[in-house]
Amino acid sequence: MKNSALIKGTAAIAVGAALLLGGGGTLASWNASDTQTPGTVVAGDLDVVADTGVWTDRNGAPVTISTYKVVPGDKLTYTQVLNVTLTGNKMAANVTATGTGAVNGFTAANVVVTDPVLTVGGTAVSNPLTTSGTVTATITFEFKSSTTGRSDVTKTYNFGNVSFALNQVTQTGLS
Repeated sequence: MKNSALIKGTAAIAVGAALLLGGGGTLASWNASDTQTPGTVVAGDLDVVADTGVWTDRNGAPVTISTYKVVPGDKLTYTQVLNVTLTGNKMAANVTATGTGAVNGFTAANVVVTDPVLTVGGTAVSNPLTTSGTVTATITFEFKSSTTGRSDVTKTYNFGNVSFALNQVTQTGLS
C-alpha cells in the first residue's frame, strides 16, 4: 500500500506539472513590441534631351554640313544644347559623345575631333555634372593645315548619329 500511495502521489505531481506546462496553467514572461514608420525610399532621375545641333565655321558663321566641303586648315564646330536632369542626393554624371571617333575615309593624322567642351550659361564646366540645367556641348572637327599633296581629297567623315550620353558616376565618399 505504501507503494501504491507513492505511485499515486508521483502520478498526481506529474499530471499537475503537465497541466501547468501544457496549457492548463501559465508560466509568465515579459514581452513588448513597438512599430515605427521609417518612410519611403524614392529613386532620383538621370536624363538628357538634345535640342537641334548647329555647325559653324572658324568665324562662327553657320554652315550646312551636308553641302559644305572642308579644305586643309578648316575647323568646324558642332554646338549642341543639352537639357540635363540630375535628380538625387549625391547624383553626378559625366557627359560623353558617341559617333565622333571614327575617322572614316580621312587619314587619322590629318583630322582632329575633340571631346565635348561643356558650358553652362557661357561658363566652362567639367565632368562630372552635379546639377540639372541647360548644358551646351561643343565638338570641333579640324582638317589639319599640315595635310599635304592631295591627301584626303574627296574623302568623307560621316558623323552619322552624334549622340550625347549621361553616365552616372560615384561621387567622392560614396561606395
